[in-house]
Amino acid sequence: MLTLDFFPPIVDDPFDFGRVAAVNSLSDVYAMGGRPLAAMNVAGFPEKKLPAEVLAEILQGGAESAARAGCALVGGHTVDDDELKYGLAVVGTIHPDRIVTNAGARPGDALILTKPLGTGLVSTALMKDELDDDGVRRLIDVMTTPNDTASARMLEHDVTACTDITGFGLAGHCYEMARASGVTVRLQSASLPVIEGALWAAEKGYLTGGGSNNRSFVNREAAVADGLDENLLHIVFDPQTSGGLLIAVPMDNAEALLASLGDACPQASVVGECLRPRNLLLKSVEAS
Repeated sequence: MLTLDFFPPIVDDPFDFGRVAAVNSLSDVYAMGGRPLAAMNVAGFPEKKLPAEVLAEILQGGAESAARAGCALVGGHTVDDDELKYGLAVVGTIHPDRIVTNAGARPGDALILTKPLGTGLVSTALMKDELDDDGVRRLIDVMTTPNDTASARMLEHDVTACTDITGFGLAGHCYEMARASGVTVRLQSASLPVIEGALWAAEKGYLTGGGSNNRSFVNREAAVADGLDENLLHIVFDPQTSGGLLIAVPMDNAEALLASLGDACPQASVVGECLRPRNLLLKSVEAS
């Protein structure tokens, strides 16, 4: 398999940006139950605006994340670009009989999310200079946590489907899983893991254009419980960078999978379930 991801910076430190970008790129392989083998750097760099040392630090951060994943970096390509971009083209491997896609979820499955939500909202607060040092560290910790352990552990528990949560947000990726699998997804707002500060950012209005687009895309197929906190809805539609895995697993196996995730995914939670197909593909978020 081959995946390619790159995106503009959302953190100020070049080394951390490189780490986040690499972890985000590797996640596509993990979401399918695969193992990354090799990767190439892909960068757009405004050489007339930034010193070459910035690019060097970004590449060092990416190399660190790749090395921790056991993924060999085998070169890359850089082009002059008005906007800074960086990511990896990743080659991975998986047994053809063990490929996990977003199309296998079944009625009665539990949905487990392995990382907290809110990176888009908190990143927007950072860009507005409204995030303190502790908030920055929490944000970077979430975005640089790889999905390798979650991927390996899910294969031990007969999972039926998986996707990583990225730019479409939780609701968008649930919608895609529901459509591909022929089920209806029901999310429970009380169970959603959320980065500290994300609800505050939503309340302050630090919203993203991507979140608004996600909401418009999903709303035609979604039902929302009356009286649900609007800020929680912003969390559900918030586009994520280097988000967690959303895993569909038989309900009887859900607690065992959560236990096996352990310290590697301390905020992993059962966030919903798959139901028999109805008129609505996504029964978005209920209050309980």
